[in-house]
Amino acid sequence: MFLQGTGHYLKVHKVQTLTSSNYAGRNEGFQSTFANMIVPRFFLVLASIQGILAANLLSPSPPMGFNNWARFQCALNETLFTTTADFMAKSGLLVAGYNRINLDDCWELKNRTAKNELQWDPVKFPHGVPWLAKYVKKLGFHLGIYSDAGNMTCGGYPGSLGYEEIDAKTFASWGIDYLKLDGCNVPVPKGLTLEGTYRQIYSKWHSVLSKLPDPMIFSESAPAYFAPWMGVTDLSDWYSVMNWVPKYGELARHSNDIMTYDSGGAWDSIMVNYQNNLLFARYQEANHGFWNDPDFLIADHWELTLDEKKSQFALWCSMGAPLIISADVPNLKKEELEYLTNKDLIAVDQDALGMQATLVSQDGTWDVLTKNLTNGDRLVTVLNRGNKSGTISIDTDRLGLFTYCNGTYVDYKVKDLWTGKSKAVTTVDGIKATVPAHGTAVFRVTLPAVCDQTSWPTGLIFNTASFNCLTETHTPLTEVSFRKCNGSDSQVWSLNPEGGRLRTQDDGTRCLIAMPGDGTANGTVYINRCEGKGIQRQKWHYDVNGNLKNGFTKGCLTEAAGGKVVMSECGNGVNEQVFGMPSGSVGI
Repeated sequence: MFLQGTGHYLKVHKVQTLTSSNYAGRNEGFQSTFANMIVPRFFLVLASIQGILAANLLSPSPPMGFNNWARFQCALNETLFTTTADFMAKSGLLVAGYNRINLDDCWELKNRTAKNELQWDPVKFPHGVPWLAKYVKKLGFHLGIYSDAGNMTCGGYPGSLGYEEIDAKTFASWGIDYLKLDGCNVPVPKGLTLEGTYRQIYSKWHSVLSKLPDPMIFSESAPAYFAPWMGVTDLSDWYSVMNWVPKYGELARHSNDIMTYDSGGAWDSIMVNYQNNLLFARYQEANHGFWNDPDFLIADHWELTLDEKKSQFALWCSMGAPLIISADVPNLKKEELEYLTNKDLIAVDQDALGMQATLVSQDGTWDVLTKNLTNGDRLVTVLNRGNKSGTISIDTDRLGLFTYCNGTYVDYKVKDLWTGKSKAVTTVDGIKATVPAHGTAVFRVTLPAVCDQTSWPTGLIFNTASFNCLTETHTPLTEVSFRKCNGSDSQVWSLNPEGGRLRTQDDGTRCLIAMPGDGTANGTVYINRCEGKGIQRQKWHYDVNGNLKNGFTKGCLTEAAGGKVVMSECGNGVNEQVFGMPSGSVGI
């Protein structure tokens, strides 16, 4: 915080079992029992597997609750939290799942005790933080707290650098079970890089928290200090930090703070954090129980329209993001409470599969996102970025859905998650939505009983630095290139889970192929007739680090100068080689 299928298979993600050396929820030290298995869809006894998952994870679903920062910043006190908890308990927010009350910066005094322990400000918290923890616990909440990885918090209060063990034990003794660790004022020791310093500190916190008698959810702010808002253009450190945060904690903030109540630009701030969250879907997919955090729900920001507030909520739910409200909760309007407690959207956010919706298409006005849900349903989310209401029609094949199941032409049941109404949709009709300016429509698509198959990963392949999209260009040489995303079929790719073959909606008979160049890692990439599933030159593998590799040609897919697509030697988080892929692609 800073001041101011081949159709017959469903991919089941990593199920992890706890070792005796670690507490539940820590990825480090876990064994992957079902890592990236492909199982028949009827094996949606997945519910029992998810039960095992939930038992072994600190945060099997994204955290939900309240934090004071974006609304009140340093104007916090005991009464703020007790009145907020009281209201949440009686208004339906607690029953809806918002069960965390988190203190942010400025809760403490500016000096430690003689034993080097942090101490709460007795003026702000006359009964003390332990009393507050007991108070909210009686109502059904958990209490979380804030500290900083450096020698001072962002607000100028004592940081935890060098006091990690003392502070962890202090927090635990107060009844805290959630720590948000910010990253202001971190000095870099001689011989270490900035990224290496943050890794050292956050890994130490992971170790310290893992040794506590009771587990504590760890929210990491480290990635935010390497994001583009810091003025960096080489994103390799940002990517590196995102590679290691899932090992140490349960959620991580990757961007600048969402806009605070006393500032303008709230909608732009939501869009920046939403866009950044799209870059990192692979980490949430590959690390069950880890959540990308685009920051708080600013549900009462004075500058936002109701449609914009609902959009933020719908997008956060679609991405399986933490739902932490930062607002004057007791004074929320009826319509704000209604959308914040929408059961259908919260069910999407808390879905046990833990997937993040990814882009099917993006054209400057319309963003279409999709993902699979635990029971085999398909989520479809439609954001209207434009400044006026509009209508869009989405072909079901763009969503990875099939026109025929087992030789039978099918219709799909489509539920509007805002209205709760359902209707049958044919593959000819597609899904139609009229969406207000800056609004978001969300649909849940249920496959008919005749289908024993699930959708293929389908959507954009885009460079996460340039945000250019891989495009089939229809030249005589059947080339591909990276171009500005435009929403065309030539940019919507489907990944066949059996053969790792990639093809566009524009021409389903041709696949992406790589061939060696000069015998090194260099090679050419083009589109040609799809061959058998064992042909390595058209088999692609998507790594969690964002690299897209070919089964025949060495190296990694690369966006070269002028949008040219080549294979070149793999680098470490190189801007030109890190890509976003459709949800469900990791490990194929």
